[in-house]
Amino acid sequence: MGAFDFFKGFGLTFGNMFRKPVTESYPEQKKETAPRFHGRHQLNRHPDGLEKCIGCELCAWACPADAIYVEGADNTDEERFSPGERYGKVYQINYLRCILCGLCIEACPTRALTMGNEYELADDSRSDLIFTKEQLLAPLREGMQAPPHPMYLGDSETDYYRWDPDTPLPAFKELASGGGSGSEH
Repeated sequence: MGAFDFFKGFGLTFGNMFRKPVTESYPEQKKETAPRFHGRHQLNRHPDGLEKCIGCELCAWACPADAIYVEGADNTDEERFSPGERYGKVYQINYLRCILCGLCIEACPTRALTMGNEYELADDSRSDLIFTKEQLLAPLREGMQAPPHPMYLGDSETDYYRWDPDTPLPAFKELASGGGSGSEH
């Protein structure tokens, strides 16, 4: 260690003293994030409203912070929440533990879990930072029907994963009233 190392260390500080400070007016003016920013999670839906999550728990296994809890359950013909045999009955993400690394979305085999650009996750209550399935599910868009309901996009889960997004969606209300089998597209 030389005699001038002390002055070199303070040289950076001294050089920054005369720069104009950058002030951000947060939260009035929110900074735009990068398109691939890892923010709040979202559980996605199929075009007819069924959930994409099949309750496989791979996201929970991949999470290095142990922030995800999934409890799977079996679908029945009367109560169908996803096109597969199972669905995620309980789904929770603890944002007190989550490090927003994205390993959970890489592990998901159905692309049910994705991460959006929302980064405002602070709260003054610990219990409010444990997001439940209802908070994480994507909202129902126009033409979607809230589950449970039968499979409208095909007769098997394979039809759902091979669905062509350019194919027009069937009229779900007609199918629900018995006007079609669901496999016509």
